[in-house]
Amino acid sequence: MLGLLSFASFTFGLMTAIAGQIPELDPTRQDKRARDGFIYDSTGKTVLSVLRGPESRILVEPKDIAPMMKQSIVAVEDKRFYEHRGVDMRAIGRAFWADVQNKKVVQGGSTVTQQFIKNAYIKDQRSVARKLKEAALAWQLEQRWDKERILAAYLNTIYFGNGAYGIEQAARTYFNKHASQLTLPESALLAGIPPDPSGYDPVTHPRAAKVRRRLVLRQMLDQGLITDVDYDQARSAALPSPEKIKLPGTQGAAGHYFVNYVKQQLIDEYGPGRVFGGGLRVTTTIDLGLQRIAQQAIANTLKDPEGPQAALVAIHPQTGEILAMVGGSNFRESQFNLAVQGERQPGSAFKPFVLAAALGQGISPATQFESKKQVISLGDRLWVVNNYEGSYLGSIDLESATVHSDNAVYAQLTQLVGPRNVAAMARNAGIRSKLNPYFAIGLGAEAANPLEMARAFSTFANGGRRIDGSIFGNRPRAVRRVNSKVNEPLPHPVLSEDKTALLNSILQKVVSEGTGRRAALPDRPAAGKTGTTENYGDAWFVGYTPQLAVGVWVGYPKGLRPMLTEYHGDPVAGGTFPAEIWRTFMRAALDSKKAEPMTFPAPSIPYASSRLVVFRDGRIRIDNGSCKSAKHVFFFSGEQPQQTADCKENEVEVPQLIGMRVNKARERLISQPLTPRYIFKPAQARQRLDVVIGQIPTTGRRLSAYDEVKLVLPKATHGIVPRLLGLKWETAKVKLERRKLQYEITEVAKGKPGRVVFQVPKAGVAARPGMLVKVAVVKTG
Repeated sequence: MLGLLSFASFTFGLMTAIAGQIPELDPTRQDKRARDGFIYDSTGKTVLSVLRGPESRILVEPKDIAPMMKQSIVAVEDKRFYEHRGVDMRAIGRAFWADVQNKKVVQGGSTVTQQFIKNAYIKDQRSVARKLKEAALAWQLEQRWDKERILAAYLNTIYFGNGAYGIEQAARTYFNKHASQLTLPESALLAGIPPDPSGYDPVTHPRAAKVRRRLVLRQMLDQGLITDVDYDQARSAALPSPEKIKLPGTQGAAGHYFVNYVKQQLIDEYGPGRVFGGGLRVTTTIDLGLQRIAQQAIANTLKDPEGPQAALVAIHPQTGEILAMVGGSNFRESQFNLAVQGERQPGSAFKPFVLAAALGQGISPATQFESKKQVISLGDRLWVVNNYEGSYLGSIDLESATVHSDNAVYAQLTQLVGPRNVAAMARNAGIRSKLNPYFAIGLGAEAANPLEMARAFSTFANGGRRIDGSIFGNRPRAVRRVNSKVNEPLPHPVLSEDKTALLNSILQKVVSEGTGRRAALPDRPAAGKTGTTENYGDAWFVGYTPQLAVGVWVGYPKGLRPMLTEYHGDPVAGGTFPAEIWRTFMRAALDSKKAEPMTFPAPSIPYASSRLVVFRDGRIRIDNGSCKSAKHVFFFSGEQPQQTADCKENEVEVPQLIGMRVNKARERLISQPLTPRYIFKPAQARQRLDVVIGQIPTTGRRLSAYDEVKLVLPKATHGIVPRLLGLKWETAKVKLERRKLQYEITEVAKGKPGRVVFQVPKAGVAARPGMLVKVAVVKTG
């Protein structure tokens, strides 16, 4: 009895204590406790933005939230919200079983009520004690608040990305309307964002946002909340225009784009609840003097308001600090940050990463390549590379090819060092955007943004060392200090100092005598690279002195638009507007800082010797005497490849054949030359029988001429669907019944009476007994 009384007393006391915490969950009380935070410039004196809770969240009552919004969030986050009492044991069990099956955490069992409590009150790290406290509070809350109040409180506290905290601010930010006015597609889009505000951001990841919205709509359809017509209309609705996504806030007169970038870094690190109203004191790296110089340099160069726009980022190489960021011409009209969110192909401005990868593998710039039209085999197709305006220079070394931006040579160099190694070098230097290891990467076909390009080039200006931050890791240093915690610069070696010096000496010649001559500074050494994409859709100049690295992009922000006449009647290339903006900014910026002219460290060029090599199996190997595409390459002393290639005599590469028609695949093999052999696999119902579904060996493997390649073809073990079109229905019916196929008839008016005019599936695909064939037959009489 004493034990029971003690347990009851303990339980009552625990519940009472927990119940006493429930008033603290009210979002209105949360906001009252909020303390203003501030974002400062690099001096720590000028306020750029006030981080207020109400600035990012506007509380609304349940009646002021559109019913579709409530249904959307419940459908995707907690479909049994109106059935459970705060804790859903069924969902917990389902999540536990999924985690056991996958041997890792793949599902969560938290209800909307528990998620609200976690967001609003419980700040501990993930633990069993926190989950128990969360569950107890959820159960108590459900006894005191009705479902509508809980759901509204949850929607008032969650983060929707782009600085929008709470459903009302999200509605205003994304759609310029109140939460009560949200439509089905708008509600579904917003409901999908909270689990990953960055990954499902319709501004930076529109495809992922659409996929996520479709998932929410599918959940609503499956739960009977919307009709098929609603689903089809909502899934095809356009996303909000990036230029119209605007978050109201109190920010200083300069650096709007930079401030939003800093806010996103803070939110990613600390969460929105801590950032907005959490009393943070954030000292950033922005130099407002250089910011004004950057804006003026662009304004003085691009004077046509209807013409192309520019983005500019300046970085201090030794500290990795962002000193200036221009993300667009008018922040009030568009908050889309061209410097961070504007991912475009950098064209030839990407070539220094290919050169750096080559130097890293010991390849000397003295290596000669033939500047001529290139046709490179990619296994399943051929890649044709031409030079700008069809001009070729004959046999040239890597230095000349870089100075004159020779595409033909750089395509060969990319093939030699391997596109994966080029992508790895770019990532190590500071490119964070996804880089596919395709051959065209060496010519700048993979997208990046101006901030990444400026940061990656600052790695070269800093002797081959990338600078990260101690708080935010591998991200550009936009923040110096958060409260008393310093975001210390952390160097990461990417390329040796000697090889970086060699790369810098080559890129200096690009500015002094190559495509970047308009960027030349009269009294200072400067290095850099121009970039111009196909049809003049994007133009770049990214360059640096020892004290400052700057990336400039010029183009039209709303989609790819050729700039064929905008440069005084001529096309806009990297050596035109971008180079001029870069030079104007650099001269004024360095003068304003009274920076003395500095030279780059002189390169020490080691002895190099030639070897006959081939790129094979992800690395450069020595020719064994049978390699067809072997090339003489100069390697630095002691850095020659050690492994020998296993090339076969009369070697040919196995092409990609899966998905081809059998006849085409056969012709492709014979042309290599290789010998086709057929093997069969039982076909699935409705499967075509004339398409290759497998091959042995796979693409990329190498064989000797006339070796055998097995083509896997489907075989109909239960016959095929007969051709019925044009037959009398009685004849068609006999054919179907003979093959034990079911049928469904639809009568149509047009055509020859009694004849079949339509069938699904089409004739010739694999059949199976009992399979349904739909036919349309013309009415008789």
